[in-house]
This record gives sequence, structure tokens and C-alpha cells, in this order.
Amino acid sequence: MTSPLRYTLPGTTSYVDQLYPDPAKLTRSTGLTTYEQVIAHFTAVSLAQDGIAIEEKVPTVTRRAGRYHVAFTPKTRSEADAKAFARAHVEFLQEHRAGLALAGAAACKATPAWNPMAGFPVNSSDGTSEWYPCLPLGLPLVNQRAVVLMHYPPIVAYRSADYLDNNTLRRWAQLLTCVGVKSPSLYHSIVDVNPIAAPGSGESEYQNDYFTVSLTSQFYDDDSRKLTYVRAMLAQALNPASNADNPYTLPLLVCGSPLYDPQAAAWFRVRYKDQLPVDQNGTPTADVLQVGTVRLDPTSAKLTPYMVANHMIAAGVTGRCTKQPSKIPDIRKYEAQDLVAATFLSLYHDRPDIDPAEAKRIACQRWFGADDGAGAPKPASAADKLTICALAQMDLCFDLKTLRPTYTFDQATKRCKQAGGDTFSPCFDCDPITAGKR
Repeated sequence: MTSPLRYTLPGTTSYVDQLYPDPAKLTRSTGLTTYEQVIAHFTAVSLAQDGIAIEEKVPTVTRRAGRYHVAFTPKTRSEADAKAFARAHVEFLQEHRAGLALAGAAACKATPAWNPMAGFPVNSSDGTSEWYPCLPLGLPLVNQRAVVLMHYPPIVAYRSADYLDNNTLRRWAQLLTCVGVKSPSLYHSIVDVNPIAAPGSGESEYQNDYFTVSLTSQFYDDDSRKLTYVRAMLAQALNPASNADNPYTLPLLVCGSPLYDPQAAAWFRVRYKDQLPVDQNGTPTADVLQVGTVRLDPTSAKLTPYMVANHMIAAGVTGRCTKQPSKIPDIRKYEAQDLVAATFLSLYHDRPDIDPAEAKRIACQRWFGADDGAGAPKPASAADKLTICALAQMDLCFDLKTLRPTYTFDQATKRCKQAGGDTFSPCFDCDPITAGKR
């Protein structure tokens, strides 16, 4: 057995308390009643996401002399990664990283922009509108293979102390598995352009857009006031020590469908407008399946390869069967685009120096049978055609109460084999009793 690993979190306990969910606001089923338990819980989950094995069920977190101290015993095969994790955990929580989420929230709270619907329901499921600063806790810190840029965490992630327990990230894990990724958790490194937990289906879409690009630009990406949370977090997440010898940073997936939750991609376009391609009018673009490289900051040592993709849950919200499989919202187009995005990221694990355009070409050849994703999906492999059908059935057919897929991937695959015809078309009926149908 290896020796216990001990380290101290940065800042006072009152500072660290603000970075983690308040135990009093968590659902009772979490069993977490103290900040020590909350910190230990998220640290254990993060270690597991990184594939770092420890002897204990959860680390020990103690409060002494106004500071939090973490201790756990890594198993022998994980000792080196555990030491890297301790360094990364401390760096993550520093005031110039995670602390910028608190600074941005404080600045926002001084204006009417903070939770303008406080006390009123904005949807039918989350109760009255509540906003809390919310960091991407419990995610990989040292062994991640990519970073995903998203909009904001749903409040269920805060209340359940589980950043991953939502339909969006369950679908993302399924997509990764479908393209051949053996360790989906290593693709769970996430940065939100608004680190604020809020109702998951009411604050940003439809008529309730309270998380506009300008909110990010003012409070989480303002150089003049040193409120630079988004780029500070991206800089750490995209540059783990394990990637030091590679020519690029880790790849970045910028998620925001033009039909659903486009704000992260919109921020990316605003921030990097001088580095992005332009259309015939000279307007910078951030279109789905667009690829390239950006330099996060003028002083960044490495370029970051990126792809713009749909929001991970967009297919399940707006996707449907149409007569135009070459355009979203057709569900087949959605699935193929999302599979291209997952494939694009996966290629960088074995080929960290691959040009983004070449990575896109390879991914599009697999799922569209062409060098780009401009047309309808036409994968050469029958297995890949079946994958598109099965994913589409999962997104089209859902439980009306939980909004989770009615069918598992295996069940959806069987349905496609029985009813999808020679082309494995997913456009056949859901079970009308147990499923909804979009």
C-alpha cells in the first residue's frame, strides 16, 4: 500500500465554502450535511472520473486552523496521477481560477441582471427561479482528453451534488460510447460560459433568455475588471500536465445548436471573432461542424483545435423525422452531426497533432460518407447506419414523466432491426402508451 496523500485547499474555509454547493440547499437524499462531506464527495467523484483508484470510499476532509485539508491513499498504480490530481485540485480552486466565478457573481448581483425572475416559476418542473454560483465539480482534472464548452449547469446538478446526472450528459456518454470511446468519463471536462446553476429548461431558451452573451461578456469575460473566469478555466482544463509534450492544447468542443441553446457558441464567436473564418459579408462564423484553431489569449503558448457542435441535448428537444434528412431538425442529420463531433474529439487521443480539418474529414467520412457534413448522412458501415437509427429512436421516444429515453441503446437497436428497413430508418412510431413522440 502506498502512503497517504495529504494536501491543503487554497484560501480560508469561508472562501472554499462558496465554491461548493451549500449542504442546506441539497436534496436530502444526497446524505451530505456538512461542507466537509460535500468536498469529500466531489473529490471522490472527480478522482473516479480521472480513473484514479484510492483505498478509501471517499477522501477524508478535515477543517483545521481555518483551512480544509484533504487526505486519501492512492492505490499503487494510481500514485503518480494522484499527486498530479492534488496539484490540479489546488490550482482549480485558486482565486484566479474558480474564484473568478465568485467575483463575477458578486459583480452581477450588484446589478438587476442577477436572477431577474427570482420568486417566480420559469417552467413547470423546477419551482421558483433560483440562481447559485456553480462550478464544474466532480469532473476529471488530470487525465481528461478534451474539453466541452457549454452554457450553464441545470439547477438539478447543484441540488443533487451531481454535475453528471442529467439527460444532456447521459446522452453525451452514449454518443462517445457509440464512436468507440472506451473511457467516456475522460471526455467530461466541462466549462460553462455562465457558471450559474439555474432551472434547466426555462432560463435560457424560448422567451426566457436571461443568460445572454452580454451577461458572460460583462461578468465572466471582462479584461478591464479582471473578470476572466471562462478563459481562465479553459486555460487550465485544456492544458493538463499529461498534454505538455503535445503541439496543441486538448481539443475543444463548442456546443450550441442554432435551434437550441446557442449561447456558448455565440460567446465563442464574440471572443474569437478576429481568429474565426468569415462569411461572404465578412461576418465571423461559428457554424455547426466548423473547425479550426484559436489562441485562447495573446500569451497562450499553444493553439487550441476546436469544433463547433450542436448542444448535446438539441436532438432530443427539437429533432424529428422530416422529408429533408440533409437539414436539422431532421433527427438523422442531428445524430450524424453529433457523432461527428464525438469522433473528432476521440481522434486527438491517438493523434494529438492532427490538423482539425483532417480530423473533421475523417469523422465526416465515417458518418456522412463525404469529406464534410453538408448533405444527408450516408455511413458506409451497416453498423454505423444502425447506430444512427438507434440513437434517433432514443431521442424521439421518451418517458413523459422523466423525459429520459424510453429505450436503452440495445432495445433501440433491436427496434431498428425489426422496423427500420434495409436502410435502418428511425422514422417509425414510438410506443404510444409509454413514450412521447416529437
